[in-house]
Parts: sequence; structure tokens; C-alpha cells
Amino acid sequence: MTVTHVLFESASGYAIFEAKLSEDIGSKTKAVADSFFNLAKFGKMVSLMSFSPFKSAAQALENINDVSEGLLNDHLKNLLELNLSKTSKKSPITLAVSDPLLGKSIKDALGFQIDVSENSQNIIRGIRLHAPKLLKGLQDDDLQKAQLGLGHSYSRSKLKFNVNRIDNMIIQAIALLDQLDKDVNLFSMRIREWYGYHFPELIRLVTDNHQYARVAKFIGDKDTLDEEKLPELATMLEDDSTLAQNILDAARGSMGSALSDIDMLNISAFATRVISLSDYRKSLITYLSEKMNSVAPSLTALLGERVGARLISHAGSLTNLSKYPASTVQILGAEKALFRALKTKGNTPKYGLLYHSTFIARAGPKHKGRISRFLANKCSIASRIDCYSENPTPKFGEALRGQVEERLNFFETGAPPSKNADALRKVLEDLGLEEDDEEEGMDVDKPAFTSLEAEPRKEKKKKRKSDDMDVDDEDTDSHSAKKVKLSKEEKKALKKAEKAKAKAENTSKEGESSKKEKKEKKERKEKKEKKKSKE
Repeated sequence: MTVTHVLFESASGYAIFEAKLSEDIGSKTKAVADSFFNLAKFGKMVSLMSFSPFKSAAQALENINDVSEGLLNDHLKNLLELNLSKTSKKSPITLAVSDPLLGKSIKDALGFQIDVSENSQNIIRGIRLHAPKLLKGLQDDDLQKAQLGLGHSYSRSKLKFNVNRIDNMIIQAIALLDQLDKDVNLFSMRIREWYGYHFPELIRLVTDNHQYARVAKFIGDKDTLDEEKLPELATMLEDDSTLAQNILDAARGSMGSALSDIDMLNISAFATRVISLSDYRKSLITYLSEKMNSVAPSLTALLGERVGARLISHAGSLTNLSKYPASTVQILGAEKALFRALKTKGNTPKYGLLYHSTFIARAGPKHKGRISRFLANKCSIASRIDCYSENPTPKFGEALRGQVEERLNFFETGAPPSKNADALRKVLEDLGLEEDDEEEGMDVDKPAFTSLEAEPRKEKKKKRKSDDMDVDDEDTDSHSAKKVKLSKEEKKALKKAEKAKAKAENTSKEGESSKKEKKEKKERKEKKEKKKSKE
């Protein structure tokens, strides 16, 4: 198949070239490959038939979006129909195109033969290299300016999103919050040591770091504390007048050393910084909760703001988290332990960031692995609902949280928990989405909410190696509970009886086989004797 015409898409417009010298075998030689870089030689291989520039930046953006998606734009279709005659046996047309998807659309719409081979790509590369010279009416820098402007507009069009659902802000907020936790704790320890030289008894009376910094700044020199400051001191201590009186009594009989004015000024300035950091940390927590409730409400309702934000941050985005299977979500944050276990052939970790969830702490030691697997399954469902639904709501997360609570109750009491389809169908009924799934964008979940009854699962006879990570098999617990425990002596007696049965069966089989062999030997001897008698 020899190429007759070439389609070149540029930022300025579409161009159609006629290929004069195109050969598959000759193009593989070094001389022909070098000729693509020489304008004088390459100009003899192609000639410009038509160049149709874009009229505006909006038209250029529309066409480049269609090209990237492999669609045939009306502007390009009209250009091809105008310049290329329809295919026939006498004058076949083979069009070289850079994108196979676009070539398929052209072939389906216009019937041209499309070539996307290596030879065609080399010709298109040569045209792109010498485009400023081959395209008439363009200056040297016109094509570069068009590429730069179209590149910016194309990037902006691909980055259209809802401003209220930017998960990058969550990643930055949780990273800053973790850093602030470390800094506030470190600075609080520092001010306790520093102010403790002057008033050591205050450390034992006020345990909260934020309150300690505020009280230390308010008291200053302990000798100036008197009954007139008690009401204001009590308001700092959450209206605890008894604690304020104890602080006053401790200040009067304190064993701390006196400090100079300049030392007290520095301690007060440092306490002000610690208070401002603590206040900013509280405002950051409220900001994070608001962003999590707007971006991932179901995940927030299931896990809470902190753990959900850490999962999104570790995955990179909410979209990446939604693409992870439940087994990956379960061990997010425990990658080092996982690879160490795989290297040493030890036990793999049961949980990563999910360990900070309250469900793991509430589960018993035997059920921590099972509840972490179950919780990871619900997290995967919640993240997908948040990511791909147009109107996210926390009701799905609340329903999934109720399922986890039922699973914890099942471990303790044995009450059977509800199924996923039943729990989510109730939410859909409450939201009025069951009949109107297409409008609310919930088509993805249709197979899960089918009206058909689920077939009962077949019981598996194989035993699992570890029950800690087993979540879905509810029947195994009931069967194991019904089994009667045997003593060691009874087990030995059963084993001996089984061995005796096996030996008896083997001996009976050997006896039967020996009888058959004797019969066969007798028959053979009788046949031989008959033959001899006949002879």
C-alpha cells in the first residue's frame, strides 16, 4: 500500500499534502532516512495541496479536542471531501494519518484507505520538521505562537473541575496538620521546661498544653498573682474556680526561682507564639472537616476526617484511591512492612493507616485482621461513590458505617449483619434515586441493586490457612461452633481405627488380586495343555 496523500494537523490549521515518492522498502535505507532532514530533498517527496487555517482560537480548540478523542470534525470532513475525490479502482487514495483512531473515523465516514505505518509516520515527522517552509503564508514564528496559545487553552479545557471538590487542598491541609501537631507538642514541652524554672508546680496542675501556655502568659511573674486575677484565671480553665484557687495557693508557696524581666519577656513572647499556633491548628481542623465533607462525605462519615484525609493523601488523590482494590486500601501506609514480610517470607501486615480508625481499636485481638479487611472493603465502596457521583452525600457512608458496627456486633454476639445491596438500596430509597438513577449519575451501581434474588453460595470444603483475615465467610463460624471438641485420647483412637480399616481394605484387595492371578495362570496352563494334546 503506497501512500498518495498525507494529512497534517497543526495548531494553525489542517494541511493536505500529496506524496510523490513514498516507498516502504526504500524508506528503510539510510539515504532515504537522511533525506527527511534535508528540505531540498524532502520538498521533492511531498507537495502542498491545500492548507485551511483555523478562523479563531475557539475553532482551533474545538478541532484539537476532536483530534485527541479520535473524532472527525465537520471542518476536517469538508476539507477532505473538497480536496480528495472519492476512492475508485482507477484512482485509489491512501491517506497517511498520525492517529489511528482519527484514521478509523475518516475511513468510516469517507471510505478512504488509511495508512498509519512507520513510513507514513516518517513523512509526517518530516512535514512537522519543515512546516514553516512548506506551509505557505506563514512566518517562522507564527506556528510557534499558535502552538503555545493552543497548548494553554487545551490544558485549561482539560482541567475543568468543580472548585469546591479539589482534593489537593485536603492533601496539603492534612500534611500541614500533621506537621503542626509535632511542632505544637515540641513547643509546649519547651515552654513547660522554660517556665518550670519559675513555677514548677503549674506543670502538675495544668496538663493541657494549650491551657498551660495561656495560663503561663497570663500569670507571668508568680508573685503578682492575687485574688483579683482569680475570675479571669478561672475562665481560662473552663470556669474551674477550684483549680484556679489551687494555682494561687501553689504560686504563694512555690519553690521556683525568680527570673529577670528580660527572661520573663522572652517566655511571654514564646507563649504567645505557642498560643497562636494552637489556635491556627484548631481553625485548620475545622477547614479540613469542611473540605472532607464537601469532597468525600461518605468516606468522612465512615472513617472520620483525619483517617480519610490521610488515605487520600497517601493515594495521591481521591480518584487514585477509588481505583485501588480493597486489599490495597487495607495496607496503605504499611508498604515497608509488606515488602519486608515478602522478602523474609513472614506474616504480611493486616492494616496500615486504617489502624487509626476507632473500629480497629474496638475489635478484639482475634478479630482485628478481619475487621480491617471488612473496613477496607467499605472504604473502597465509599471512595468510589464520592469520586464518581455528581451529588455526593454522607448517607452512603453512614449506611456503610452501620454495616461495620453490625460486623463488630456479629463478632461478639453472632447476630447476622446486613448485606451491601440491602443497605445501599435503603439509602437509594431514602434519596429517591432508585427510579431516577440516570439523572443522578448512579448508573454504575445498577447491577448491585438488582431485584433478582441472590443464589445461595456453595459451601467450600477447603480450610483457610488463617482466620484472622477472613471476613465474608459467615458460615464457617457457625460450623466451627457446632463441631464437638475431642480429647487427645479419642483422637488417637480414631486414627488407629482408620489405620486398621485401611489395612483391612489393602489386605482384601491383595487377596482378590492374588486369586485373580492364580485363576489366570490356571487358564493359561489349561490352554497350553489343550494345544499340546491337539498337536
